[in-house]
Amino acid sequence: MTVSAAPRSDTALDRLRTMVESRALRRGSFRLASGREASYYLDLKQVVLDAAGAMLVGRAILEKLRGCGAMPDAVGGMSIGADPVTSAVVTMAGVEGVAMKGFLIRKEPKGHGTQRYVEGPVEPGMKVVIVEDVVTTGGSSLLAIDRAVEFGLVVDRVVTVMDRLAGGVEAFAARGIPLDPLLTIRDLGLEPE
Repeated sequence: MTVSAAPRSDTALDRLRTMVESRALRRGSFRLASGREASYYLDLKQVVLDAAGAMLVGRAILEKLRGCGAMPDAVGGMSIGADPVTSAVVTMAGVEGVAMKGFLIRKEPKGHGTQRYVEGPVEPGMKVVIVEDVVTTGGSSLLAIDRAVEFGLVVDRVVTVMDRLAGGVEAFAARGIPLDPLLTIRDLGLEPE
């Protein structure tokens, strides 16, 4: 009698990895936001601005946050990369009955109105998680952390959809903040450059 291997389950993270690979991964020569040159580019907006992709990202980040202990009061990050990720998490939190707020961090404050860097229904003292679509060196998220802390938020960690494994973990660790990626480039069969 032969026993066949059990079929591999198709998890949400598996579906997300497949979607990232087919829709977001571009090969060629690219200059990244960090200034580095790369032989591939990950345009995660192709995933998080798609209904199915946003649902997968939102659910996966909520699951990641549940595994980290107490849920944060809010999630947010640097506009524009974090905006659709924030929206996906907050929307899926609402669908699942989880109380959570979102916030956006501007690169420059508006010249009118509140003239704040941090926008959204957050207040000083709230425990928050910075979210990001892709982390390379961590520069955008480090700026988001600085602005959030200046506002009075308590940053617990950074969660990214994709870690390029190019120094982000170390940059956040130097600040005492963990980085929790959903995926790394190794999940796509790539190596750090």
